[in-house]
Amino acid sequence: MILTEDQLRDLLDKSLAELPGTDRFAVVLEGSVAEGFGNPSSDIDFLLVGRGGEDLPTMPSLLFVDGRRVEVRTRSAGQLADQFARLEDRARRPGTLDEDLLNRCQRFLHSHPLRDRALADEVKALMPAERFRRIAADWWAHRARQSLRHAEALLCLGADEEAVDWSRAALVQTVKAWAAGLGETYLEPKWLSLQLDRIGRADVRDRYWELQSAHPAPGDLDAARDHLSDCVGFATGLGLTGVRGGPGRITVRRAPGVTTWQTGGTTHVVRRRREVFALGDRSGAVWRSLVPGRSLPRAIAVAEDPGAPAPGPLLAAFWRYGLIRLAWKGGGTISASLPLAAPPGPVTPPPSRARPLLSIHGAAVGGPDAVELVPLPAERFAAAAMNLVWSNVVVENAIEDLTGALARGQWRVAELTARRAVHAALRGLFSAYGVHPLPADCDLVHRMDLLPRATGPIRTRARQLLRRTAGSAARGESLHADLRAFVALVRDATGSAGFPSCFDSADAWRATLELGYDWLRIGTHLDVELPIDEARDLLAGRGAQPYDGGARPYDGRPQPYDTAAQPPGDSQPHGATQPHHGG
Repeated sequence: MILTEDQLRDLLDKSLAELPGTDRFAVVLEGSVAEGFGNPSSDIDFLLVGRGGEDLPTMPSLLFVDGRRVEVRTRSAGQLADQFARLEDRARRPGTLDEDLLNRCQRFLHSHPLRDRALADEVKALMPAERFRRIAADWWAHRARQSLRHAEALLCLGADEEAVDWSRAALVQTVKAWAAGLGETYLEPKWLSLQLDRIGRADVRDRYWELQSAHPAPGDLDAARDHLSDCVGFATGLGLTGVRGGPGRITVRRAPGVTTWQTGGTTHVVRRRREVFALGDRSGAVWRSLVPGRSLPRAIAVAEDPGAPAPGPLLAAFWRYGLIRLAWKGGGTISASLPLAAPPGPVTPPPSRARPLLSIHGAAVGGPDAVELVPLPAERFAAAAMNLVWSNVVVENAIEDLTGALARGQWRVAELTARRAVHAALRGLFSAYGVHPLPADCDLVHRMDLLPRATGPIRTRARQLLRRTAGSAARGESLHADLRAFVALVRDATGSAGFPSCFDSADAWRATLELGYDWLRIGTHLDVELPIDEARDLLAGRGAQPYDGGARPYDGRPQPYDTAAQPPGDSQPHGATQPHHGG
């Protein structure tokens, strides 16, 4: 590890001195440092494990000790046992297994004990290492399989650039599945280069980087096809099954909850009784040509109209929006997005392209006297706003990680971290325009056509940054500077220019909490899925740090808008949001 045992114990002692009532807990070190990775910017992640089965809070206490950011989480032995039981249950269907659950189990199983090793080992024994390797490998393999099938479908639809990006996503997932089977189960992909070095298979490592670095020319379908074929060959060589057969194995299927209404000359497609899509003349003709059960190549051939553009992009849009399904013969539905990169479900295009619909401070309006209806359902408005705030937090975290990687000369880590920052910034941009659920990360730059033309410069710079390398100190510093300029450009476009540098200090983190607290409460009141589980405990403690372990964890029920529910610093109720008591 990059820190000695004495250094870790010194940080632990100083951290626990700020948190009362921690003497009875076992303590382990989790995360990248415990795995043997890490750099000067890496968090120090301590997990306090209590005996018994009490419900301890998920939200960590965030401290700044000796220039390092320290996170202290608490879990009981009963909670950890429940996590392992849920993991075993969901592992039977890898497509339903939650990434957060898998990650929490992995971090504990690979943790380094610092106090009461006997208790830590006792809980770890509930999930044998070999069994967890298989679960993690199957989880990654499912995503790799779906990504390669997705790439196959996109290539058939003529979307070669998107197909190449999904092929690259599959490469990461394939190698992570193979590595997990060998014991390298740490989930975060940014350390993949170090994991491959540690495994010691130069042939696999070199072929992986060769395929990841390939850039078929845009519009060259043959080159994209060759690249996909090479990726499939590489994946099957590492043991991945269910990806051979080509586009002939893909069929068009009905999507649940989708109905069609023809009114005059316009085709309307109603999705889940909540959203209506109106189709133009040509897209309506393509829609009416579809017959469930046909192969995708046959569906394209039937829909073709001499002299008209190819129907592939329209079919891709129908699929992306969840109006049709694509299935792999013998392999079930091809996911249009993957939980690893985005929430599951179809993409929803923004209802308006006039301007960003919201900022981190609230809905956009036309003037000081405006009283305007936000063109979004309430739950989507709240979800998009929370994702906008959270994307900015992820950007700050990624920039911090990038700084640390550059300081240690970890060029591959720096490249992956910079891409993470670009994707997070783009997620914020899409959220500002009301797009929810979001496209998958590798699809974001291709879905910029959902946004106004004014966002074109952002798309151009995003494409450039996603292909940048950091093979030297000079290139790394240039990447760092250009990334910061890109983030500033996106934040100017989304009303996020004043977002705090939340990983720099306790004060900045507190400012971030104050900014996000009201959005979290509104989202919970509307029963919107929160970005991460810790947000529930954030609500229970109203943003107080360090987290008061004695507070009742948030139970997921809507909270009343009363004075007691106000965030720290509010002395008065929120006016019209309060119940009227008539007195």
